[in-house]
Amino acid sequence: MTNRRSVLIAAPALLLAARRAWAADAFPSKPIRYIVPVAAGGGSDFIGRAVCERWGHALNQTFVVDNMGGGGVIATQATAKAPADGYTLMQGYVATHGTSPATRKLPYDAVKDFSPIGMIGGTPNVLVVNTSVPVNDLKGFIEYCRKNPGKLSYGSSGVGSLTQLVMELFKQQSGVFMLHVPYRGIAPAFTDLMGGQTQAMFPGLAAALPHIRSGRVKPLAVTGTARNPTLKDVPTLIEAGFKGFDAMQWYGVVGPAGIPPAVVKQLNTTLNTILTAPDMREKLAGEAVDPTAMSPEQFGHHIQAEVARWTALARDRKIQVDD
Repeated sequence: MTNRRSVLIAAPALLLAARRAWAADAFPSKPIRYIVPVAAGGGSDFIGRAVCERWGHALNQTFVVDNMGGGGVIATQATAKAPADGYTLMQGYVATHGTSPATRKLPYDAVKDFSPIGMIGGTPNVLVVNTSVPVNDLKGFIEYCRKNPGKLSYGSSGVGSLTQLVMELFKQQSGVFMLHVPYRGIAPAFTDLMGGQTQAMFPGLAAALPHIRSGRVKPLAVTGTARNPTLKDVPTLIEAGFKGFDAMQWYGVVGPAGIPPAVVKQLNTTLNTILTAPDMREKLAGEAVDPTAMSPEQFGHHIQAEVARWTALARDRKIQVDD
């Protein structure tokens, strides 16, 4: 027989459970803050706004895009410290949840401090060379580097950036040597590449396409597991025998650690739904991004693998950024 005291003790717990269930069912009942860890304008911001526009329709709620510069640290801290209720999300990407944790001491843990929501998609990096380099394919470039040790240099968008790490991965696997010349961003790096001050670079495809189409640089290979539709004649490094060379510039969505599973599931399901729409695929194609739906668990494993991959490479190549 249940006594009155046990009923009184159980009642608050049942009420709390009911309220939590109601809150999950009612989500989202107010606008969602979507932090983009870069200044307004540019590819990452475009991707975030395109996603939020359609995601808002799917959830019947407003997304408020909040741009935060500062190399991603300010944005990630703001996200990690926000209430874990699903109303603060961030567009995590390969820098905030891959290369930066591998090369810097950061005030956040890229794995433990966040709830993975889902992947948006990725774009490959492409090995390009100055038109004066007398090669037309990857094999010829490797041979040319080996015949000219110490005479070639490559540019990047900065120390610890994906553009540096991908090239260092290439150097590690091919055994060639090139001097690294870091720049403050990809634009000045391209200026010197086209001007002949450097001979090669491994930028993201979206940044490289205008210069490839103008004929001012030559593409030799792309990262990823399959050839890119915009460069159908350019082979992947995996095709050329570089095992596991699938490094990508990727974008996804994370929130603070501890978001209720029901809310994570709802966010993930609606995100994946909008990513399958043909108009979204066409929209993201403008940034050479291929939509890639993942479950929260798959995306969480992806983040862990990225941090591990780039950390191992950074240690091997002695790449460390001292802020």
